[in-house]
Amino acid sequence: MGERSEPGIDPKLLEILVCPLTKGRLRYDRERNELVSEQAGLAYPIRDGIPIMLVDEARRLDEEQTVPEPLRRKG
Repeated sequence: MGERSEPGIDPKLLEILVCPLTKGRLRYDRERNELVSEQAGLAYPIRDGIPIMLVDEARRLDEEQTVPEPLRRKG
């Protein structure tokens, strides 16, 4: 059987997925395991290899600039 690496996204799926808000291209962020829509300023999570393409589930990219790294990791 084929080897299974870290959870991610099938490259073929990435080719056809678009942002549900803007219908624009998505970029895969391997470090955060998210699909990023630069146009919408949103990052959609990938859970168990499944992209969660819901605006309500997406993280706003501007959170990165407003919340310092040490504070984001608390919790």
